[in-house]
Amino acid sequence: MQGDYSFTLKRIKIPLLGLLAIAATLLAIHLTLHLKEEKYAHLALSVAFWSIAGLVIWNKREQIESECNLFSFCLGGVIIAGILFKSLSLPSSNFLGFAPVIIALGLALVTSGIGGLKNYRRELLILFCLGAPRFVMYNLPDISPLTAGFSFLVLLSSGFDVAIQNVTIALPNGAVEVVAACSGMNLVVYMLGLAVAALAISPTTWQQKIILPIVAAITGFVVNGLRVALLAVFSSPQHEHAFHFWHSQEGSLIVVGASIVLFGLLCPLLLTKKKALR
Repeated sequence: MQGDYSFTLKRIKIPLLGLLAIAATLLAIHLTLHLKEEKYAHLALSVAFWSIAGLVIWNKREQIESECNLFSFCLGGVIIAGILFKSLSLPSSNFLGFAPVIIALGLALVTSGIGGLKNYRRELLILFCLGAPRFVMYNLPDISPLTAGFSFLVLLSSGFDVAIQNVTIALPNGAVEVVAACSGMNLVVYMLGLAVAALAISPTTWQQKIILPIVAAITGFVVNGLRVALLAVFSSPQHEHAFHFWHSQEGSLIVVGASIVLFGLLCPLLLTKKKALR
């Protein structure tokens, strides 16, 4: 009798519906915090990374064993409780970036225990890539001259009367200065993280491991460069409303969303394995 009681304390099994409810609640809280803090661009990135991780989980849903020991259950519960407690205060950018991988770690522990973490390494890697850019965000090179030059060429080839001096793009009725924060380097880094997440979904060749990050980085750079070109066009006083829109978080959301969608459309083409010639 005593042995049976001891065994029930060591093994805990949570219903799948309960796990889904916990995961959905934590996901909703994380995304809501973005809306509360008006982090719309990061919201789009979070949705993309969550979706990729969710796809990986869904594809192996029948292989998941919902059972862990008491220690793992308590450890995962503490992690999840910590996320909930931190969500009550003003969230920082670092918290919004790393919360998903911490949430995933807590859910993995209460689902399969410490020994089962190896079964979720791809999901943890994917969500880690959402926060990883925070490590390098303050040590990024300044690509403002490159962005300004690209936007200048876009406007010039489109027929605008445009000039450039250093990082300032000038049109007859207005001008914009491309500073480091608007150069698109942040978006390039996040797109590189998205490429790593995409590579984690399916087996790839070494050529694809090289090509996909390059395409992701170029996509983010080009879309942001087009945004800078629009800002230059709308820099005149009569287009003040349009300028502020594209310079705001709403404009950033469109830029990031467009980059993600475009990269998502390119991924199936880049990840398709060519059939061997006979």
